[in-house]
Amino acid sequence: MGCYPLFSCSDWSAIEADLNELRDELVCLSLVTDPFGEYEADDLTTCFTHKVVPFKKHFVVDLSKPFTDSVSKHHRYYAQRALRDIEVELCDEPLQFLDTWCELYSHLSERHGLKGMKAFSRKAFEQQLAVPGILMLRAIHEGETVAAHLWYHQGEIIHSHLAAVNSRGYELMASYALYWTALESFSKTARWLNFGAGAGLDNNGDDGLTRFKRGWTTTTRTAYFCARIFGPEKYESLCGARELSTEINYFPAYRAGEFA
Repeated sequence: MGCYPLFSCSDWSAIEADLNELRDELVCLSLVTDPFGEYEADDLTTCFTHKVVPFKKHFVVDLSKPFTDSVSKHHRYYAQRALRDIEVELCDEPLQFLDTWCELYSHLSERHGLKGMKAFSRKAFEQQLAVPGILMLRAIHEGETVAAHLWYHQGEIIHSHLAAVNSRGYELMASYALYWTALESFSKTARWLNFGAGAGLDNNGDDGLTRFKRGWTTTTRTAYFCARIFGPEKYESLCGARELSTEINYFPAYRAGEFA
């Protein structure tokens, strides 16, 4: 399974050769492509012979243009309102706020019933907050951190990673303050800002997260879900061991239900 949340590489033209070198080491591989990757969908189908499908549309902002033009009137109003009560700080060393972040994320996990891999462990966050290019925006109210947003800076692009808000942060609409400050701060250091996609897998645009992100920009880029089977016999054997059909709409089929 490719790295969370997106698969990136420095030279997309070489990925087919790299995958061919792995043909004797892997049963299969699945990943979601960086929407800013230098590839065409047809190029991906050559490398990923089992499946290439549009996965999600990521909401992005071209920071070379005035970002205020992309923000809805509604979001501008609530951002300015939130910033009256909240101070947002850009943390150069997010690892210093590991405990604070874990506490905030525990509110998110409880609110949405996150378990297993989706909930993340403290060790996982310790590793993520040490990755070069990690950035943290921290929303502070009366000395208390009420929300935070993690980002990854890669070249000309800054990708949204995770955001977490506690109950006081929700009351103060801290997310509006964080997003506005991200646009304001990152426009000085990057060309593109990737807010990511909405929630769920159906990608129908009706969930609250999609509606919230759409208020910051109408520009999108598509990420693709890609899959390749290197060892068909081993793949079928694994599916058979679980009495699962290789034709079910999940990849890899032998891991269907892993997040249930």
